[in-house]
Amino acid sequence: MIEQVKPFSLKRAALAATVGNMLEFYDFITYSFFAIQIGHTFFPTGSEYGSLMLSLATFGAGFVTRPIGGIVLGIYSDRIGRRPAMLLSFALMGLSILTIALTPSYRSIGLAAPVIVIAARMAQGFALGGEVGPTTAYLMEIAPPQHRALVVAWQPASQEIAATTAGALVGVILSKTMGPEMLDAYGWRVAFLIGAVCLPFGFWMRRTLPETIPQAEAGARTVEHTGHLSQARRHLGVIGLALMILASGTISTYVTQYMTTYAQNTLHLSSTLAFAVSLVSNGIQFVGALVGGWLADRLGRKPVMIWPQLATLLLTYPTFLWIVHASGALSLLVGFGVLSVIGSLPFTAFYATFTEALPQNIRGGVFATVYAVAIASFGGTAQLVVTWLLHVTGNPLAPAWYLLLAAIVGLVAMSLMPETAPVKQHQNKT
Repeated sequence: MIEQVKPFSLKRAALAATVGNMLEFYDFITYSFFAIQIGHTFFPTGSEYGSLMLSLATFGAGFVTRPIGGIVLGIYSDRIGRRPAMLLSFALMGLSILTIALTPSYRSIGLAAPVIVIAARMAQGFALGGEVGPTTAYLMEIAPPQHRALVVAWQPASQEIAATTAGALVGVILSKTMGPEMLDAYGWRVAFLIGAVCLPFGFWMRRTLPETIPQAEAGARTVEHTGHLSQARRHLGVIGLALMILASGTISTYVTQYMTTYAQNTLHLSSTLAFAVSLVSNGIQFVGALVGGWLADRLGRKPVMIWPQLATLLLTYPTFLWIVHASGALSLLVGFGVLSVIGSLPFTAFYATFTEALPQNIRGGVFATVYAVAIASFGGTAQLVVTWLLHVTGNPLAPAWYLLLAAIVGLVAMSLMPETAPVKQHQNKT
């Protein structure tokens, strides 16, 4: 049996478990913000477009190795334990960030520079692929049954903390205080190194975490783990539904991140307003994730998944119509704010549902693999699809079409997911 984590320790354990997630999204925002400068440093093609495309392709290389990391580190967490897997993924992640920040430029060491950076991005993708599954499983396993969804909510909420308060703000502050030459020379490296400051602290916190898989049980699983795949096959229905829901949520997340570019390039609004939209959207999603977890513990998982998802489906197109035809601060901030808060509610409940629906001995590996496949397949292509739709149709409402399709897929899958909330199961027994 797993020892119950004390309330104070629970908060500390939740922070330690999600610190890797924070670092992931900090890196995501930082790389996106400084993609031009990184391109100049490592991919000087003589063409601004070519340099930027090579920089973005290197960023995308990390998506390729995510499913591999999900499988390897996820299964490792089921066999050996959550803490060793989280330590390994965090160490790989930190080493990759430091490598990118400290690699000399193309002018200094030639072709070795882009090769090193691409390798670091692929190693980082591997680490990130194995980060979410073990940490989400860990959060569920340390939480009291009546608070599982709220504790698990810190997984998606931590993404918004990093994206809003850290990555975006650091990028804006550096771009405002440094000129273009300084940003090209070392400004972007400063942003990465700021993120790396948390590495010793995060590694120390994870080393002191209590293990949720007793070592005796972990050792037994090492012997009998040849049945890992066969056990996962028994849950193919839930796994398939989870992949659909994660695809829906991933598309929504990455299209939302694209709204800064959309506001400037399509609606021709100021960059300051575009940044404000991103800041408000991420901040509201942080609140929505925690509220979704709180509600899911009290009302059950399925109501919190289905009704907000249905509201998102009904509101998406009218909101985009308003934003396009009355473009300005009010429509952007209110429109995307409403969609962000409603759209963030169901996915916290889903995280809890999926982890609860899987047995402990395959939970980390299955969650990590499904999550990584969804991110690699749909996260890596979402912004390309939206850009292509805008280009071929010339219609500023094109992002709404893609979001509607994703919302429909997610709603259907959510309606078919089993109810796993302890409060509902208790009611059904009585």
